[in-house]
Amino acid sequence: MTVIVRDLRPDARGDAEGFVRVRQLALPYMLFTPESLLHDLTHTHPDAGFRQLIAEEDGEIIGTAQVGLAHESTEPGQGFANVYVHPERTGRGAGTLLVRTAEAHLSESGATTSYAWALDVPSNRAFAERRGYTASRSAHFLRLDLAHGTLPPLRTPPPGVELRSAADLADDPRPLFALDAETTLDEPGDIDTEFADYEAWLNETWRHPLFSRELTSVVLVDGRPAAFSAARTDGGTRYGTVMTGTARAFRGRGLAKLAKNASLHRARAAGCTEALTGNDSGNGPMLAINKWFGYDICATEVRYVRELG
Repeated sequence: MTVIVRDLRPDARGDAEGFVRVRQLALPYMLFTPESLLHDLTHTHPDAGFRQLIAEEDGEIIGTAQVGLAHESTEPGQGFANVYVHPERTGRGAGTLLVRTAEAHLSESGATTSYAWALDVPSNRAFAERRGYTASRSAHFLRLDLAHGTLPPLRTPPPGVELRSAADLADDPRPLFALDAETTLDEPGDIDTEFADYEAWLNETWRHPLFSRELTSVVLVDGRPAAFSAARTDGGTRYGTVMTGTARAFRGRGLAKLAKNASLHRARAAGCTEALTGNDSGNGPMLAINKWFGYDICATEVRYVRELG
């Protein structure tokens, strides 16, 4: 049996479906669909040099990788290579070939550093460390049972505060972009990220097929977006919040909880039964909020880094 690595073909439905199948088996704590995969491939900013790689064994897709440059980073040369292999097809060389191909692409694209996530299990950590990667920070996946859990009751916003959905901002989403950009600056992480390209944000966030404008909650203070909880859904029963934040001038008033609670209630009313999210392990305030809602940690990933050259 021979394993080969190649690029995902956007015109081949089987490629996208196979990629998603492997990702869902290896990483069931995130939302993926064939449509979202192809959107990422065709709408990620050209400066990212983004590629989606497939490891194939005798026609079966057994491994995947997403690789590119962190084009929104304030420091040039930062790359990423996230590799996941079918849990029942490990030990066949797919992961090694994917890492080699990804690192070669990063080097050719001018990257000097490669960051990679690995599930915090001994086999995955050993795989990364054998290839010269060093453990950095960690992050948790969290899950909430929407079907059987109890959400905090909705409360009436105080005077001057309104609860809206992102759909209400459809005529002009730029204020939500500005809020997303400000809160992202304060997100803990290895790579500093700065949103400066509104059109790229529209393509990669606002128009993303998983993004739910109806389930995304926005808190307005005197008409200005002050906090939000951005939601994604797979179109079925799974829902995830990918960013919850508050503008610096409005922190300490419970607005993030207000936004997230509204989003969770909307999601449950829409038929979602499972809520997923993720937090950097050093993000104590957001971990506390999610614990307050009843989320449980279901898995942990470790961020690994390697200098290229």
